[in-house]
Amino acid sequence: MTTRDDPSAQQQATQPGLTDAMTPTPDHGEDDYVGSARLTGRRALITGGDSGIGRAVAIAFAREGADVAFTYLAPESDDAESTAELVRAAGRAALPLEGDLRHQGFAERIVDTTIDAFGGLDLLVLNAAYQRDRPTLEDVSREELLRVLETNLVSLVATARTASPHLQPGSSVIVTSSIQAFNPSPNLVDYAMTKAAQVAFVRAMAEQWGPRGIRVNAVAPGPIWTPLIPATGWSDDKVESFGHDTPLGRPAQPAEVAGAYVYLASDAASYVSGAVVPVTGGKHL
Repeated sequence: MTTRDDPSAQQQATQPGLTDAMTPTPDHGEDDYVGSARLTGRRALITGGDSGIGRAVAIAFAREGADVAFTYLAPESDDAESTAELVRAAGRAALPLEGDLRHQGFAERIVDTTIDAFGGLDLLVLNAAYQRDRPTLEDVSREELLRVLETNLVSLVATARTASPHLQPGSSVIVTSSIQAFNPSPNLVDYAMTKAAQVAFVRAMAEQWGPRGIRVNAVAPGPIWTPLIPATGWSDDKVESFGHDTPLGRPAQPAEVAGAYVYLASDAASYVSGAVVPVTGGKHL
């Protein structure tokens, strides 16, 4: 890993947060991830793939042999181009897709665009998310609640629903849930609600799509140092102490999560479906 230094006091005023503004810079595996041909010839679509966990997964998938399409929001264009360059440097095709997943047309169109470009879709990573600090329930406005629900749940269903007819036996769908689904923080109540709902989605779709040979799983990260963190609206003290409450005593870098996605996407997990894989630094789900 390039760094495991503790975060310094910092804020980003709005989401999406940006990688270059973070101290320390997150490690997505740029220098250290070495593939072993576990995903050769696969075609992947990752929502929210420009930075954070999404970028780490894009790098890992590409170095394992997959072509990678990923979504991003317009303010993240620099992050998106950096991710695309890293995918191409691995010798794989990159397809950055700019748009807001809250718009149903975009959430559906990205599936067809990916299939048109790559000739099919084997790996679907539903990763995009939005969270903000909510000191009290009274701070959860209707507008903000809908933004969380539309980003974390509605768009997920729209993309998965559109992808369903195109997924063949052996396909893998992976949802980025969270430890918040099981141990919700009061100041992330709306975010935690959506993460719990994602677990229900994974378990239900594993049952529904299992007879078709499609596996559906989730990764439940704990504290991961991504642009989402300084852009959540937490105090400097909370950012500085981020991840210190884990048994390992620190937050993870995005690169430390990517291996779980590679495993679930690969043939090594051919009999794994309906599972939630914790990557939590020792915290229990």
